[in-house]
Amino acid sequence: MSNRKWRLELPLHLMILPGLLFVLIFCYAPMAGLAIAFQDFVPTKGLFGSEWVGLEHFRYMYGMPQTRQVIFNTIFISSMKIVAGLVVPIATAILLNELRKQFFKRTIQTIIYLPHFLSWVLLSGILIDILSPSSGILNGALHFLFGVKPIFFLGDQAWFPHVMVVTDVWKEFGFGTIVYLAALTSINPMLYEAAVIDGANRWKQTIHITLPGMFPIIVLMMTLSIGNVLNAGFDQIFNMYSASVYETGDILDTYVYRLAFVNAQLSVSTAVGLFKSVISFILISLSYLIAYRVANYRIF
Repeated sequence: MSNRKWRLELPLHLMILPGLLFVLIFCYAPMAGLAIAFQDFVPTKGLFGSEWVGLEHFRYMYGMPQTRQVIFNTIFISSMKIVAGLVVPIATAILLNELRKQFFKRTIQTIIYLPHFLSWVLLSGILIDILSPSSGILNGALHFLFGVKPIFFLGDQAWFPHVMVVTDVWKEFGFGTIVYLAALTSINPMLYEAAVIDGANRWKQTIHITLPGMFPIIVLMMTLSIGNVLNAGFDQIFNMYSASVYETGDILDTYVYRLAFVNAQLSVSTAVGLFKSVISFILISLSYLIAYRVANYRIF
């Protein structure tokens, strides 16, 4: 019986094989390069010829003054993105759910979804033009309406992190509403009918029916987002930052990039990247554990 079952499942295993090989070659094989973090790596000598220095690069990393600032920037920007990335899609989904004209509702959904499918390479060029202090539309509008002096949004250390959060939310909130709109469809319409009979207005219905009905998926999404605390968005920041905003806008991913490809400190950059990967793995594992305990969510 087991042999027959194995023969029946053999085609399924063969279908998995190409994907498995892809993962092994491009995801697991390169992990051998993590040894660079423990070596005084010299490209001409390779992995086997470079001198082993143990944890020396990790000590050097922790001793660099900019490392702590980069970690703080990463957590600060990603935390704001996580919070805003939950609040804005939830509010948008509730507002869209209140629309009764289906054509208008679908049109709004399509418009707000579109930025998600554009790359940051393209969007960064558009945003740099819009936010330009000399010729940008936003500064021109602020000056015309309120007499505000031009603001260098992408060159001011105080403005840059907040611009990253706002633009990221603008790009992704439309796509994020899909999950919460799906959650709204699971709420029993009879609850709203009973609330209307009891005299509840739309605001009270939202507070006492809509939000409690969405609460499980909100908790789940909030819990799963914990694993992204150290992912502040390399593509976005790399395409929009400059040396003038390194102090508040530099994150771990851009820091690793500059160490490796600008300063040629391959061993130190690998140590920083390994540090981030280990912490991210712990946070992701913790987030899935919490999601299982709180929302009964499981991968397998």
